[in-house]
Amino acid sequence: MELFPLYNSLRIAAISAVIVFFLGIAAAYYIAKTPRVIKGILDVVFTLPLVLPPTVVGYLLLLVLGPKRAVGLYFLDTFDIRLTMQWWSAIFAVTVVVFPLMYRTARGAFERFDENLADAGRTLGLSNTYIFWRIRLPYCKQGIIAGVVLSFARALGEYGATSMIAGYTPGKTATISTAVYQLWRTGNDELALKWVLINIAISAVVLLCVNLLERPQRRRG
Repeated sequence: MELFPLYNSLRIAAISAVIVFFLGIAAAYYIAKTPRVIKGILDVVFTLPLVLPPTVVGYLLLLVLGPKRAVGLYFLDTFDIRLTMQWWSAIFAVTVVVFPLMYRTARGAFERFDENLADAGRTLGLSNTYIFWRIRLPYCKQGIIAGVVLSFARALGEYGATSMIAGYTPGKTATISTAVYQLWRTGNDELALKWVLINIAISAVVLLCVNLLERPQRRRG
């Protein structure tokens, strides 16, 4: 049993989770300070990938990153780098798909933050940077960690956008999800079922971690 799909899925999910961790926190923090109308518009834009079919997300990414499109053609001509059909091409797709999960989870955590703590810190002469990293983020850490874990789990099982922008090449771009489809398509149900069980096991462990993170929050409530 070739383990490359597992390794590739894990590294894509891990890298994407790190990216959306920083992007999601930054977006949630700064958008919370914008006027209501702008906040509503940006909220719709950032959450849209959550409700769009993954194949639509993949198609839109191909319109931007494809080798005959502006961005894709620029990288191909200037750096001889093809942005699609590489293992790391899936990172673009997965990041876009899972970003709304991290963004909305981080926004919810920040909205529950007691601003009196930040005001008290400012009266003591603490900078906004210090308050963010040493007060606000630790206070919201359980919600943020839960967002990262959920993003990782969703990234691990992403198929639609990944298959369109990275394709399926054994030993090169294959992930668990694309491998399951290809194995089913070629009639290898036994091996496809093994990958399905592996994905279910990993996802169950991830969801268990999320539940464990939520218990302290419920006790505090």
